[in-house]
Amino acid sequence: MPIVTMSVEDRVNLTAITWAHAVNSQKELYEALESDINMIEADIVLGRLNNTGDELPVMAHPPANSSDLSLLEFLLRILEHNEEHVDDAKGVKLDFKSIEVFEGSLDILSQLIPLMPHPVWLNADIISGPVNQSNTVPVDPERFFAGAAKFETAVLSIGWTTLWGANYTEGYYTEHEIDEMLVAIKNNNVTAKQHPITFPVRAGIAANSLDQLHGLVAAVNETNESSITIWSSANDFVDVQKLRKLIFSFGFDRVYLDVPDDLADQLDLGRADTDKASARLPSLLSFSMVSACLVLASMWINRVRL
Repeated sequence: MPIVTMSVEDRVNLTAITWAHAVNSQKELYEALESDINMIEADIVLGRLNNTGDELPVMAHPPANSSDLSLLEFLLRILEHNEEHVDDAKGVKLDFKSIEVFEGSLDILSQLIPLMPHPVWLNADIISGPVNQSNTVPVDPERFFAGAAKFETAVLSIGWTTLWGANYTEGYYTEHEIDEMLVAIKNNNVTAKQHPITFPVRAGIAANSLDQLHGLVAAVNETNESSITIWSSANDFVDVQKLRKLIFSFGFDRVYLDVPDDLADQLDLGRADTDKASARLPSLLSFSMVSACLVLASMWINRVRL
């Protein structure tokens, strides 16, 4: 696969979009809203508030099933913040850990997403993926797409369950796993809806999967605007040079980067100046008229021009 030769200066740098990760508590949400990050990522499970009361969607990562923050309050506080701080609005990525919690959240999402002009991403791992991963049950794609269909302004962030860590160096997204994703998208009418799509891929595995991921994005781009979102756990092994090659092959206008700071520093993508520019975001725009990539790209450009 040839490497893109367009200069960095000619491209919108989506890697400069900044993230708060696993914002699953009152304290973490307060800190994220007070910071200058662009996107707030959080996990949703069916659980209880402070281990009491009825089961409902709360902000937590398995195996935790209790939190001091419900999905409803989480979204209301972000909505309130964005209304009061237009120059410091936040986008949100909601990571649903089961089909049950996603379907149990639909009433809340139906009430609040229409009120949110800022980016909302609906994330789920809908396909079983690398490396021989069988411990985590994927979110049912048919039911996920059926529930997400009504949210035309939302970005679909759809990925694979993964098994990786510090001791893993071999593994990639296989052609079979890529084909399963494409079949799920086609069979569930996602192409007709023309939702913008981003594929969250684990950094250590993605670094070994350049050709496969290019094939995926090229196929989806025939009908839906698409991108990749590279993420990593703190102790994951990552071949940094391979990952740099992957990023440059797609171009900075097709790659979001949600990784620990030490990995971002090793990648040396020249984000220092753009990170400073990103601290001055005037507003977050709606995805109703344009794709996820173009919206966050325009956000970044607006900051640079201030």
